[in-house]
Amino acid sequence: MANSENVKTSSAGSWKNLLRNQCFIPIAALLLLAVFNLIVDPTFFRITFGYNSAGNPVLSGAIIDIINNGSELAILAIGMTLVTAASGGQDISVGAAIAIAGSVILRVLCGGNARPETLEAPIIVAFLVACVVAMLFGAFNGVLVAYFKIQPMIATLILYTAGRSIAAWINNNELPVISDPKFAYFGGFIPGIPIPTPFFIAVACMIVVGLALKFTNLRLYTQSVGINQSSARLNGLNPELIKVMTFVILGLCVAVAGLIKVSRVSSINYSVIAKDIEMDAILAVALGGNALSGGKFSMAASIIGAFVIQCLTTTLYKYGVPATALPAYKAVVVILLVIVSAPTVREYFSTLVKKMKLKGEVA
Repeated sequence: MANSENVKTSSAGSWKNLLRNQCFIPIAALLLLAVFNLIVDPTFFRITFGYNSAGNPVLSGAIIDIINNGSELAILAIGMTLVTAASGGQDISVGAAIAIAGSVILRVLCGGNARPETLEAPIIVAFLVACVVAMLFGAFNGVLVAYFKIQPMIATLILYTAGRSIAAWINNNELPVISDPKFAYFGGFIPGIPIPTPFFIAVACMIVVGLALKFTNLRLYTQSVGINQSSARLNGLNPELIKVMTFVILGLCVAVAGLIKVSRVSSINYSVIAKDIEMDAILAVALGGNALSGGKFSMAASIIGAFVIQCLTTTLYKYGVPATALPAYKAVVVILLVIVSAPTVREYFSTLVKKMKLKGEVA
């Protein structure tokens, strides 16, 4: 009898720990979308093997689209999570910043010619220049937030408004086109590898950030500032510097996403590139159960949340939802998911389970 009670107690404890895990809600949402697609159209999970126009092997299908397009969002979610945790606000300028980073890359590669026959500089040089520019804009946003005490959403509204115009100005309002096939590898496929390159880039970013969070004080400092800035200062931390640092890291994530974006089409459309991606990045952070007011965070939950958002987007497109109506459908579903993931709701269900368990024991 005692062993039976111990097993029940252990099971109840395991279930409770599972519900409290931040990754539970985004994983549950991902599974829910998977079950829905499996019931409505099992071909959603079909992956086909073929060849692209260059004769290279590629995999295609809805799942491949999710890991391909979701990779950019996952990279942005990494930086957005840190910014949210430290500042208690969100950066709404990442879409415009991607346009700037992409425009800088094309400018360096093209030089003064919008359609060069050969690249004017190595791709790595163009990318590094874009990283510097994106991090400078990130630092600009961070300084406004940390030192001028402007709300993050208001501070980043400046770049959100002006960013795409700046991107167009960088290339003299021209639309540069890169003809070198190697440039397309970063947003497409590397010859001989059928899995999209952005997925490998996203995995590399996850590994780097994971190691940084594990072997440095980045997590501790970021959470300390987000939880209680005054207490963090008394413990010898510089809250302003840490906030700026998180915006700079987000700028680096923006540069990586910008490289992928312009590489996909070997060109740029200033008004369309990365349109509304900032909203998806914020939703990914929220869906991961991270408090949008700052403090503790789960990077893994945010990354999973990013792929949930992309899975939702791909699902809606597959079933014929018009692009103009997509935000409305997405908003309804995401609101439900965010409400379910809210700590108060989870606590309510936890209390409800306890009451049902007590009634069962009494009976």
